[in-house]
This record gives sequence, structure tokens and C-alpha cells, in this order.
Amino acid sequence: MIGRIPILDIHPTVECGRYPAKAAAGETFEISATVFREGHDAVAAGVVLTGPDGVRGPLLPMSELAPGTDRWGVEVTLPTEGEWTFRVEAWGDPLATWLHDAGIKIPRGMDADLMCEEGARLFDRAARAVRPADCKPVTGPVAVGSPVSGTAPAGRVARRGNPTQEHVCGHRAALQAVAARLRETGIDPRARFTVAQLPETAELLRAHPLRDLVTRSGRRSIVVDRRRAVFGSWYEFFPRSEGAIIERDSVPKSGNFQTAAKRLPAIAKMGFDVVYLPPIHPIGHSFRKGRNNTLTPDPHDPGSPWAIGSEQGGHDAIHPDLGTFEDFDAFVAKARELGMEIALDLALQCAPDHPWVKEHPEWFNIRADGSIAYAENPPKKYQDIYPLNFDKDPQGIYEEVKRVVRLWMDHGVRIFRVDNPHTKPVAFWEKLLADIHATDPDVLFLAEAFTRPAMMQTLGKIGFHQSYTYFTWRNSRSEVEEYLTELSHRTSHFMRPNVFVNTPDILHEYLQHGGVPAFRIRAVLAALAMPTWGVYSGYELAENVPVRPGSEEYLDSEKYQYKPRDWVAAEREGRSLAPFITQLNLFRRAHPALQELRNLRFHSVDHPDMVCFSKRLPGAYDTATRRHGLGDVVLAVVNLDPHNTHEATVSLDMPALGLDWHAEFVVDDELSGESYRWRQTNYVRLDPHIHPAHVFTLRAAAANQR
Repeated sequence: MIGRIPILDIHPTVECGRYPAKAAAGETFEISATVFREGHDAVAAGVVLTGPDGVRGPLLPMSELAPGTDRWGVEVTLPTEGEWTFRVEAWGDPLATWLHDAGIKIPRGMDADLMCEEGARLFDRAARAVRPADCKPVTGPVAVGSPVSGTAPAGRVARRGNPTQEHVCGHRAALQAVAARLRETGIDPRARFTVAQLPETAELLRAHPLRDLVTRSGRRSIVVDRRRAVFGSWYEFFPRSEGAIIERDSVPKSGNFQTAAKRLPAIAKMGFDVVYLPPIHPIGHSFRKGRNNTLTPDPHDPGSPWAIGSEQGGHDAIHPDLGTFEDFDAFVAKARELGMEIALDLALQCAPDHPWVKEHPEWFNIRADGSIAYAENPPKKYQDIYPLNFDKDPQGIYEEVKRVVRLWMDHGVRIFRVDNPHTKPVAFWEKLLADIHATDPDVLFLAEAFTRPAMMQTLGKIGFHQSYTYFTWRNSRSEVEEYLTELSHRTSHFMRPNVFVNTPDILHEYLQHGGVPAFRIRAVLAALAMPTWGVYSGYELAENVPVRPGSEEYLDSEKYQYKPRDWVAAEREGRSLAPFITQLNLFRRAHPALQELRNLRFHSVDHPDMVCFSKRLPGAYDTATRRHGLGDVVLAVVNLDPHNTHEATVSLDMPALGLDWHAEFVVDDELSGESYRWRQTNYVRLDPHIHPAHVFTLRAAAANQR
């Protein structure tokens, strides 16, 4: 049955509490609920969090998010990883009811003395309710902006100090003093009432609320992952291409982990945190694909890395051209030394030569002619790949896959990019991810699922830490605003986006026809609007030629051939976007506002090819002004048209920036080095061939902060 004080629509909640919501250590997010009661009496609400250690935190007071909506919320920051729970508490607030009624009656002389006495009795009750336990030292989180929280670093949870017994008694005495003042009958009731309206009195009541008819919701769960789950810059490259030797009239020679390791310092210099490797396993010979996906390969074509398995081994082996496990371990160690992690592709499919085909033919689909069915997505055919049938021996397949995952974990892999998870049973992933999480909660899984929303979102709900998105196909202003708002707000509590600007399979027509400006524009959008973004190598060279018109496949795709690139010459000749990408990544690291997912806000622009967005992490809360400091604010204005210069007027949502509507402030453009004085409405002009975007940081010169 519904509680005495109804508590409805609690957020974040995933599938009515069937699955935990997601957060990352240090990430700020909102807990909200709809709270109301019968009649006109006031209600209040708060949140109680319990940490992974089972310790229950203090009551975090909620505020009504918009007057008259009955929607209450509070921003919290969970400081440590693990399984957290929370519940919402709601109660009748007799003092708020009295303050409202007394504020109407006493100035009009209506029952003034009686109202003062009734208020005095309520303050007496509030004083008696103050217990030493209410002010014990706190180890859990405190709501951002709590009046008892003091000050804290920008965007971080403030914590209560360690109040003494005298401090507790001081609170009680202060409440008793208000009651005594209300009872001073020789003084005009209006003067007596002013003590109840003081900000200090309001702070006391927020710290020690008087609660009637307390109602508690059921518990909700939140899994708090490490920061890499929400923030990171990914770089994908093929180790076999780095150091590959291709000379006329000679056999091509593959690169290996030793030659690929020489590329790692340059990737680290560009500011990337994660190096993602496509499959590194032996590649099948049967039906091997040749250059540009041809069915008639040359004898020395290396084949697709996703056609996994040969007589040299399967998912638990390394292609001999790449080196040994010792070479791989050294590669992982080198990346770690440079401050990067290795993400490895987990593609659950087999080449016809994979050992599983002989050892476990029951794991595959047998056609009417007795042959094993290869993968198809008509009209596409993948004759070099056999999909697994997870229904014939589900436990056998599960145990083998878990063994493979743990093998690579033992070799330093803590991130897996899962290929096509939407073509495998959801229940399989739910069990596998739960089992890995139980022993190694730092291991992350990225779902590469370009499929329908229901499947993409369900994979996020059942445990995938990150998800590929439709970002590459969202290019117009309306598409960008609508989709990034969805990712940062509507689905952010269960599906964390990883927005790749390109992949070996996706060269969008926007990049094909937009030239270098298009590559800059898409990088700015991905790197600044979302906390996790990714680049497939070659992006910094603006590679944009498709295999044929209308296709998103690259000409001479690296999936089917070695593709060494002269990175040094490209930078020397000014043909590389590496300096621009470096600028973006270092800017991301320097600004914590860009490392959050749920703080994205769009602003109005009067031109259809321009978009404006901001990200803010508020500064410390000031109990005197009851405001946050400006904190870290980044404001971007982007020309989405890679061909033409456009002019527009930007109209800012000033409160979203932490400013009053009439404020003036200084913006510093991190791309051009120029500074401007801005206000609520501003003129912009952007030439995509010079600077396709303004990337501003804010200085609150002569600004009134909110």
C-alpha cells in the first residue's frame, strides 16, 4: 500500500529496482522523488545513503526542484566504489506549515498571540528532538550545498565536522531561545515573529527538522564504479600495422607488439587514457577475406582480425606475427608506464579453423546440408566467421568464455570492448558480468552494439559499464541536441556513452565530404560534450575516402590489410590533427566539469547550423549567501557546417552557468587565445576553416554568481 506520505517515481531507479543504477566515484548526480500529502500542510523529504561497508549516513535534506511540482531532489556525490543503497524519507513539516500560516496571520493581527504560542510549542518540540547522536562524526556523504556542510572543493561533497557536546547543546539552546522569544508577551507579535524568520533559524531547522508521520521508501541500489567507467579518452589502433613493412615485389611483413609499443608514447602525448586493440588472436585461413573485403585474397593478405582462430590457437592465443605473451605483457606494462590502460576486443565468434569448431561442433548451427552456418546480415555475408549458438550447450560456452576473459585479466587487461554483444543472449552477459564483478569490480566492459534502442539500453541495465552510441549518425543541430540530451540525462543512470568519432567500420558521409573542418567539429563535440570519447587511428590524418560512393567502409580498410602510416612526416608537414586532439584531451584533463556526464546543458542559438552547450561543476557552497561559487565552467559554441562561415546570436541560460541574468563576465577562448566580455545575449561568427568553435572558460568579472 502507499505510505502515509506518498513517495513516488524515485530516481535513479532501473526497471523498478530490478537492477542497480550507475555512478562513478566522485561523480555528482541527483536523487529525486515525487512527495506530497493531503490537504495544505507542508511536507519535506530527505535521502539516507548506506555505503558498501554497511554504515548508514546522515539524512540529506531534499529541496523542491520547482515550486508547485511536488518533485523533490538533492545532489549527492558518492566518494568510494562499491554497492551503495539509498532510501527516501518524507514527513509532515509542522514548523513549515506554522511559518506559512503565521506569516499570513500575524502581520494582519489575526490570532497573533495564539500563533506565537503554537510556534513556541513547535520550537520546544524541535529542541527536545535534538540528540547528541544527530551530530556524531560523519563518514558518509553530505548533500551538496547542505547548510551544515561548510565549504568544500568545487563539485565535491562537503562533510560535517566533529561537533562537540557543547555544539549540540548550543543548537538545542538556540531553538529554545526562539521559543522563549515567541512567548515574550510584552512585545508586539510581529517583532516576536521575526526571530522565526531569520536565516539562522532556517539553518537550524534544516539541520534538525521536526518530523511528523515519517514515511520511508524501499531501498534502491547504486553501483559505484571507478572513474574510468565515466571518464576517459580512447585510441584504437591495429598493432600489426605499426611497424609493418610493405615493399613492392616482396612479402609484406606484419608489425608486432614490439614495434607497436613504439607508437605508445605518441598516443600518450596526445592525452589518451585507453589504448583499444582489435582482436590479437590467430586468424583463420578458410574463406579469408582479402583487400577491401574481397573473397579472393592474395596469398599474403593477413585477413580480418575478427575471423578468430586457426591451427595456432583461438581466443586464448596470440597471433604469432604479433609476438608472444611475454611481448604482450611488456606492451601492457609500457602502456601502464605511460599512464594508459589496454582495452582488448572480446569477439565471441570463430573462423572455420578455430579449435572450438573441431572440439565443440555442438556450439554452432548446422545447416541442412551438414555444413556449419556462417554469419550473415543479408545481403552481407561473412563466410570467414562462424557465430556461436548459445542455446545448445550454454554452460559449456559460458565456462569457456569466462576462462578466456580471466586469462586476459591475468595478463593485465582490465577493460574489454565487447564486439556485437546484441547478437548473444542478454542472460549470458548478465551472468558473466556479475561473476567478473564479484571478484574484480575494477574490470570494465564496453558494449559495441549499434542496434535498436531497447537492446542497447538493456545491455547497459544488466551490467555493461559503457555503450557505443548513435553519435556518428547525429550531425545536424536538432540531432545533436536531442541525442546528447538523452545520453546525458534520460539514460545516464544506466547507460554510459562512449562516443567514437569514427571506427574501422564507420566513416560517415559527414567526414567524407566535410574535409578537415568536419574532423575538427566532430572532435570538439565528442571530446567536450561527453566525458568518454574515442578515436580510431587515421582520424588525425583526416582519412576520408570510402571504398565506394554511398558506403561507410574505408577504401583499403585496415580490417583486411596492413596499413602503416608515417605519423612523423604528417606532423612535420602540418597534415596532422594530433596537435588539435592533444589540445582537446589536455583541456579535458584540466577541467573537471568536462569529466562529468550529467551536467550537459544546451543554450539557444538563432542559426540552425550552430550549437551552444555548457558544462559546469559548481564551486564550494557558501552558507552565508546560500550559493555555490562559480566553480569550473566550460562553454562551447560550434559551427556544424564544415563548409561555410556563419554568424549568430547566442542567448545563454545564465543560471545554468551559475550566473545572475544581468551578469557580465569574461570568456577566454582556449582555441584562439582571444578573450571577450559577454552577457546573456552575444554575437558570434565562426569560420570552420580557421576555428570551427569557440571553447570558452569563464571568469566572473563583475558577475553576480548564483
